[in-house]
Amino acid sequence: MRELIADYKALAVVTLAKSTQRSYNRNLQRIETSMGALLVSDVEAADVVATLDRHEDVGWVEANTLLIVLKAIFRHAAGKKLINANPAVGVELSALRGKRPAIRKRLMLTEAELGQIMNPQMETRENVLSIRILAATGVRVSELDTAQKKDVHLSEARWHIPKSKTGSEMDIPLAPPVVKWFRELIELAADSAYVLPARARGRRARHGGDAHISKDAIREAIDFWLKTHSPNVRRFTPHDLRSTMKSHMRALGVSRDISEMCLNHKLTGIEGVYDVHSYYAERRQALDLWAAFLERCRVPADSHMGRLCRAA
Repeated sequence: MRELIADYKALAVVTLAKSTQRSYNRNLQRIETSMGALLVSDVEAADVVATLDRHEDVGWVEANTLLIVLKAIFRHAAGKKLINANPAVGVELSALRGKRPAIRKRLMLTEAELGQIMNPQMETRENVLSIRILAATGVRVSELDTAQKKDVHLSEARWHIPKSKTGSEMDIPLAPPVVKWFRELIELAADSAYVLPARARGRRARHGGDAHISKDAIREAIDFWLKTHSPNVRRFTPHDLRSTMKSHMRALGVSRDISEMCLNHKLTGIEGVYDVHSYYAERRQALDLWAAFLERCRVPADSHMGRLCRAA
């Protein structure tokens, strides 16, 4: 099995997308740990089930990926005429774990919750500013994680986001408060090329001396704040800030199409095919309105403006 896994990596895994390679390699390591010493021809369905049971601590989706990789590697073995039948065929995760759990619904955080999120009691100033920027711009957390200073044009109040696998390139209009938060982050980043440089010396060393923060840093900072300070805020992820912005924008009178475009979502139907106008001016107006609302919520809850925010 070890030899089969090595052959599969060399011939098949290298052809996959980088993110898929990471997922497959992670699960191939699990397979090698579980059955690496077995002869390929000796593996039976019971061994496949045992491998899945051995990793009962992983979530349903990750376990399903493990099963997909198991089926793929034995399909590879069958293609090399090492086996006559794929022992993973017929094994179904639903029979072992039940149906896939319902997909978690995104939160719409309340005004009171936003008031605390915009003023989190965190020791690291970079985390506070990052959460505010995510809330005010609605960008994907990966877009802020990897943001480079050269793409943030403070004199124009504009942030250029390059094209990625999650979205097309886009210019984000920056409301006045967001410009201030970005300016502070850039100053804190010192001579790094990134808005949010890596904090661990080892990570910087592995990337030639400069790197952006890890993809989980902001999420972990949020989880730590919620756990240690117990604010009256439901558990949320950075992505929940996007759905919160969209919902509140609609309540503030922003049209559906503009709120969708603020999130860099493609319009559906005929508009998505033929309407290439970026609506930059309209998005700036909507994001200014949203940032002003967040600023009102950011005032301490026991103040007059804080009460006005909760009553909005």
